[in-house]
Amino acid sequence: MATRLLRTNFIRRSYRLPAFSPVGPPTVTASTAVVPEILSFGQQAPEPPLHHPKPTEETHDGLDLSDQARLFSSVPTSDLLRSTAVLHAAAIGPMVDLGTWVMSSKLMDAAVTRGMVLGLVKGTFYDHFCAGEDADAAAQRVRSVYEATGLKGMLVYGVEHADDAASCDDNMQQFIRTIEAAKSLPTSHFSSVVVKITAICPISLLKRVSDLLRWEYKSPNFKLSWKLKSFPVFSDSSPLYHTNSEPKPLTAEEEEELEAAHGRIQEICRKCQESNVPLLIDAEDTILQPAIDYMAYSMAIMFNADKDRPIVYNTIQAYLRDAGERLHLAVQNAEKENVPMGFKLVRGAYMSSEARLADSLGCKSPVHDTIQDTHSCYNNCMTFLMEKASNGSGFGVVLATHNADSGRLASRKASDLGIDKQNGKIEFAQLYGMSDALSFGLKRAGFNVSKYMPFGPVATAIPYLLRRAYENRGMMATGAHDRQLMRMELKRRLIAGIA
Repeated sequence: MATRLLRTNFIRRSYRLPAFSPVGPPTVTASTAVVPEILSFGQQAPEPPLHHPKPTEETHDGLDLSDQARLFSSVPTSDLLRSTAVLHAAAIGPMVDLGTWVMSSKLMDAAVTRGMVLGLVKGTFYDHFCAGEDADAAAQRVRSVYEATGLKGMLVYGVEHADDAASCDDNMQQFIRTIEAAKSLPTSHFSSVVVKITAICPISLLKRVSDLLRWEYKSPNFKLSWKLKSFPVFSDSSPLYHTNSEPKPLTAEEEEELEAAHGRIQEICRKCQESNVPLLIDAEDTILQPAIDYMAYSMAIMFNADKDRPIVYNTIQAYLRDAGERLHLAVQNAEKENVPMGFKLVRGAYMSSEARLADSLGCKSPVHDTIQDTHSCYNNCMTFLMEKASNGSGFGVVLATHNADSGRLASRKASDLGIDKQNGKIEFAQLYGMSDALSFGLKRAGFNVSKYMPFGPVATAIPYLLRRAYENRGMMATGAHDRQLMRMELKRRLIAGIA
């Protein structure tokens, strides 16, 4: 089996640097940025100094992120201390680099050093960012988090990718167990499960399928016999430079592999439909994304039968120039076919790797030139989706962001549109262990808010976490707002305890 575990070479992959999204001031460009990729859940510019409203002052958008005592009232002091320490450590770039080196080194071959490293990481970063070692433990963590804070959980089996059929089959079973664990919870406690197509279909095949889909878009007479019914995955501004010549058709063996991959995602969707558990399909980089969009929309057509609530959600990455166009095309076709749709909106990933690949081919990066352009694209897509969800149509929207400005804008927009915040059509999401102030603030403002909660054995989840940490160093370094609020609350409790 070839599921990626510890000794992964993820930093050296030419086409797949990690999954979260870029951070930096508005003048950073995709071609010159040196900040690594960070969280797909959101870019966060440095926060201004905290403004403390007067006790009677109300924020005009209903989202108050300034009162740390109210925001962290449900967090025990011991948890607050650990969170503060872990987030400060994760903001130190050299520590992330050292951790990445250690986990990829021969130190992990020796039982003694391996045990020491895994033990240290489990008691700190793993426990802070992961929900448990298996689906049942993660479900219990979802339950405890909801009971303590009112925040829901998204269950995420923390596997990166698989390279052979046996690993894909094993991962499919893990996703099925995740759905069963979610089903065991009260519906008020969880929002969805998340699947990575790269874990149930080999990346090499996803790249081949993406190449063939790009060539079909370039040459309308080019037919793909294996293709299921889907929605458009390209727009006029989509990057097509990955495929400069006609690719060879899939071999008989590749068609069998693709049929098996179709079967795996269908089985997962069928289980979600039977269990009434929404499924969020994660995004990847532009080399692989066409195949993932194709599968996601095919599954939506097959399984989004409930006109009030979609089961299958696709992910839109707003840092891509064509994101808005592709979103509008998908929505237009879904409405034409009378198919309810769900979308998770993120800012995006792979900024540096996308820019490097495009530059190596003499092409313009598919990523927006500035972070402000990405913010604008995200907010425009968010407004469009909220308007769709507010008109009674079968739309579901997950606004995955760590950006406070987007949270404020969405809160105002929900008020303007008269959106029922509790009907489940619109919810927010942040990573477990990060942006808690925003999560608590949105929850206090009346929204459904979920935490993206990865789980898995320590040895499996650590590479997943290191990839996240590597991608999110820029966000960690500029995400001082949460850490400042936590320090203020700890200081307040200390003074209160002494007094």
